[in-house]
Amino acid sequence: MGSLSIWHWLIVLVIALLLFGRGKIPELMGDFAKGIKNFKKGMQDDEAKADTPPPPAATVPPKTIENHPADSRATSEDKSKAV
Repeated sequence: MGSLSIWHWLIVLVIALLLFGRGKIPELMGDFAKGIKNFKKGMQDDEAKADTPPPPAATVPPKTIENHPADSRATSEDKSKAV
C-alpha cells in the first residue's frame, strides 16, 4: 500500500486517454495553463495597485443656498407668522 508504481500511472494514463480522447487532454492542459497565467497576472496587478498611493480626493465646492419653490413656501409662511 505504499506509493504507486509506474504501472499504476500507465493504467491511469490509458484510462484518461480513453475517456477524454487524445485531443482533449492538451486542450484541457492549455486552458489550465492560461488560468494559472491569468491568476499570476491578477496577483501582480493587485500588488501594483497596492504599491501606488491613491489619488488625492477632489475638493467639492461648498453648496450655495438657492431659492427653490419649497424654500419660497417656507419663507412666505414665516412672513405670515411674523405679521
